[in-house]
Amino acid sequence: MHALATASCAPCRGAEAKLSEAELTSALADLPAWTRVGDVISRQFRFKNFLEALAFTNRLGALAEAEGHHPDLTLGWGYVGVSYTTHDAGGLSRNDLIMAAKTDAL
Repeated sequence: MHALATASCAPCRGAEAKLSEAELTSALADLPAWTRVGDVISRQFRFKNFLEALAFTNRLGALAEAEGHHPDLTLGWGYVGVSYTTHDAGGLSRNDLIMAAKTDAL
């Protein structure tokens, strides 16, 4: 399990929470299934059917509530698209990386 998966999200304090390019490059090397486009990281998860995709979505929703950091989701038959960014930071924060690792662990 990735070390970030055992960390907890912390409240962000504006732009100071935004990660540098070096920090992002290093951290994303450990999250190879995630794709970065600008200030967003995303991944699509595949499932056998809609009910499995919905169950995953519900587990992720509970996790997001517990951590206080929420993804943008796309749900369809056999897939869930998950995207993270930190609006308050104006980009990607450590919380996004933590949640990506925790999402992988689901």
